[in-house]
Amino acid sequence: MTARVLIVDDLATNLKVLEAKLIAEYYTVMMAECGADALACAVSDSPDIILLDVMMPEMDGFETCRRLKANPETAHIPVVMITALSGTDDRVKGIEAGADDFLTKPVNDLTLFARVRSLVRMKRAMDEWRLREETCDRFGMMDGDGFAIDDASPGNVLVLEPDVYVGERLQDMLSSDGHSVVCKETAADAVESLDGAAFDIILASRHLDEDDGLRFCSHLRTIEKYRTLPILLIIDEEEVSDLVKGFELGVNDYLIRPIDANEVKARVRSQLKQKRYRERLRENYQRSLSMALTDDLTGLYNHRYLCAHLDTALADAVNSGKPLSILMLDIDFFKKVNDTYGHAAGDRVLKEIANCMVLNLREFDTAARLGGEEFVIIMPECSRQVSLKVAERLRSVIEGYPFTGAQEGEHISVTVSIGLSVVEKDSITGEALMARTDQALYAAKRAGRNQVVESSDDLEMTSNAARG
Repeated sequence: MTARVLIVDDLATNLKVLEAKLIAEYYTVMMAECGADALACAVSDSPDIILLDVMMPEMDGFETCRRLKANPETAHIPVVMITALSGTDDRVKGIEAGADDFLTKPVNDLTLFARVRSLVRMKRAMDEWRLREETCDRFGMMDGDGFAIDDASPGNVLVLEPDVYVGERLQDMLSSDGHSVVCKETAADAVESLDGAAFDIILASRHLDEDDGLRFCSHLRTIEKYRTLPILLIIDEEEVSDLVKGFELGVNDYLIRPIDANEVKARVRSQLKQKRYRERLRENYQRSLSMALTDDLTGLYNHRYLCAHLDTALADAVNSGKPLSILMLDIDFFKKVNDTYGHAAGDRVLKEIANCMVLNLREFDTAARLGGEEFVIIMPECSRQVSLKVAERLRSVIEGYPFTGAQEGEHISVTVSIGLSVVEKDSITGEALMARTDQALYAAKRAGRNQVVESSDDLEMTSNAARG
């Protein structure tokens, strides 16, 4: 996963060493030697994550982080403090300043890069909601002037800890901060509690008596309603290497034993702030999105929204230098489906295909119904190789899907043809990109249907020659 990383350190040697490590992992690196330069660079260059030293002259890392989080233009950028300071008070101070993590030197490279990947993934999901909000704002549909990441009101906490004494201590620590806390000793009891009540955050021990805390976290991430629920993993100091796997599985943050009361409070508050910010973005967007921008039948976005969002997504891709892929799907012989099984069955096919698309895409991809039996998918930060795999997977899933016919137990076989275009470095308008993808779709139809065809210059020349 590539990302734009801003390193902030007043020592040139530290900058160069970390820059070399990040470049070796294929990150794009920007550097700043003081807090003031970091603030300016964060606004002008929009990094995906900031690695921030604490001990700097004039403006230290704590103050720099506070100012980053106070600015609406930079508040959403994850910040990881990397410093020689090792005291618990320093970690708490950094987290309370708004840092997403506080790592003490020497930092294990695998742990650092795992943390970077984890935070960048979360930021990209949030960026897509911000981008969708911007699209809606172009139609004058948003309520208010936005909001800050500042809601740290108490929440409902589930603690999964096999040691009863440790669980009671955590309950006392968090209850003193106003949180409502439920403690469970086994993964099965924790899952049962989740099914019966709404929780805002989970603290889970790495080791359980009859299970594995990482397996528990992995299981939760496979369940739709728990995919974004914050999870803090509790580990022993010698188990820091387990964080690499934990972050890959979707763990949001961690606590190292022995647990400090102020640190657990600070980390829980930080996660609750981010959770509520994501929820408010989502709720504000969904509330403000009028029915005029959605397709009544499938629930996907419609042509009007697609055109506006594509222009916004293209502009974002140009600014970030990251690829953008677009798929155009058309149901093969759809008129025959309507004529044979009736329009009610045809409508069910359209809805079920829309559902297949949503289930097989990332949270920040955008699916829309272009009209009739045509659909479009916009996939930001998606390379040619990945988008080809996604397109082929969608084609295969739809081909094997048991679409419901007119009679009970009757199934309809349906296939789709897919055109694909990828924008990497070239500048192109939304209209031109749609036309290019439509040519690829037309080529898939001509080649026999039920296949994926990527756009190319040869296709455009063939199309132009045919028109001539």
